[in-house]
Amino acid sequence: MAIDTSLSFEFPAIRGKDLTGRFDGGDITTDCGALLVSLADRKIGLSAAIADQIIDKRQSSKVRHSVADLLRQRIIAIACGYEDANDFDTLASDPAIKLACGRAPKSDPNLGSQPTISRFENAASRKDIAAMGYAIARRVVAQLPRKTRQVVIDIDAYEDPCHGQQELEFFNGYYGSHCYVPLAVFVTGPDGVQRLMGAILRSGKGGNIGVASAIDVAVAAVRERFPKTRIILRADSGFGNADVLSLCDKLKISYVLGLAGNRRLQTLSTKAQMLACWLYTFRKDLWLAAGVCRVFRQFEYKAGTWDRKRRTIVKAEVTNGDLNPRYIVTNLTCVPEKAYEFYCQRGDIENRIKEFKLDLFAGRTSCHRFKANQFRLMLHVAASVLMTAIQEAAKNTALSRTQAGTIRLRLLKLGARVVETTRRIWLHMSSSFSHQATWAAVYTALGP
Repeated sequence: MAIDTSLSFEFPAIRGKDLTGRFDGGDITTDCGALLVSLADRKIGLSAAIADQIIDKRQSSKVRHSVADLLRQRIIAIACGYEDANDFDTLASDPAIKLACGRAPKSDPNLGSQPTISRFENAASRKDIAAMGYAIARRVVAQLPRKTRQVVIDIDAYEDPCHGQQELEFFNGYYGSHCYVPLAVFVTGPDGVQRLMGAILRSGKGGNIGVASAIDVAVAAVRERFPKTRIILRADSGFGNADVLSLCDKLKISYVLGLAGNRRLQTLSTKAQMLACWLYTFRKDLWLAAGVCRVFRQFEYKAGTWDRKRRTIVKAEVTNGDLNPRYIVTNLTCVPEKAYEFYCQRGDIENRIKEFKLDLFAGRTSCHRFKANQFRLMLHVAASVLMTAIQEAAKNTALSRTQAGTIRLRLLKLGARVVETTRRIWLHMSSSFSHQATWAAVYTALGP
């Protein structure tokens, strides 16, 4: 709560007028946009759905903050840019954050403190975390258009550098660091929105750990709502292996997976590579922009660990005189060039992961215990889901196609004076706020 003080701060005079500052403005917040996050949460029903999956083992007579309250305050705070539980040393009394969590700014008690949040994050069981993951996936799939006939599931791994001697941190040679290697799962429907639907924290060894579980949960969540929808799994060469291919066959889903080059693939694609080189040398009229010449061909290929031959596509590309063949394996029936173009669209997922890491602080897995870090990662996924909802609400405004960090800066970081009376709570928002029209549009889209 605000504490008025008579302490004055004198600044250089402006046009002969003294300039004085005092901490006597009352309950003023810089995060009035947290109420938009709260509206998004209510519309999706996210924090309530997650809370239903967590078993509260605390003694009810000693509980001051419910599981739903703790989840809501932590997720909303992450969306507003407060990545650490330590922020609640002061944030617990912020009037806007309290309002977003359903508490009056003065008459209701403060939110959970840092020790309460830390105990909460460390108390979750593996069963709780697994149930949370499925609940989030279901809420994300519920955001897809009603007449969805095809969805694309993208999976990708990323580096999460560790902080000292944490459980299951290992040195990863590919990234060259002591880290975790989480697996992010996205779903894209006919509206083209790439939605983060889950993330699995994995040890620094990476590999196929958790891949089957992630795909199983994603497919189950999609088929629960859209039983007849076509599902396509898309991933880079790190996942083009026998285990993933067999799982796709078992789940009866389509796939477009990258393949790492080897001698056998080089041999099978020799003609395509030679043709690309010949066209690059003698047919400059067929080049693409920036001196690029490409040839696409398909053939049947079976790796030593595969159960059968599968359709494989090569893109033989010559760029500035350098030959660079790339391969994918797929069961799509479209022409090779279209299949490879579809595969390349997964590159935008890397931008979504970057947004998840930088704007939503997904790398803040600094607890010693691995399980607590997985729980914390799920909170950041939930914050990402809410920010995506706000981005969707802003799609027809001046802030359309903006990333989460920009949305936070332009819409959530809004100053307001909060006044609580007997019958009403007033939010006197800044009259000079430059994005009032956009804020109003997002408010209308999310619905009170």
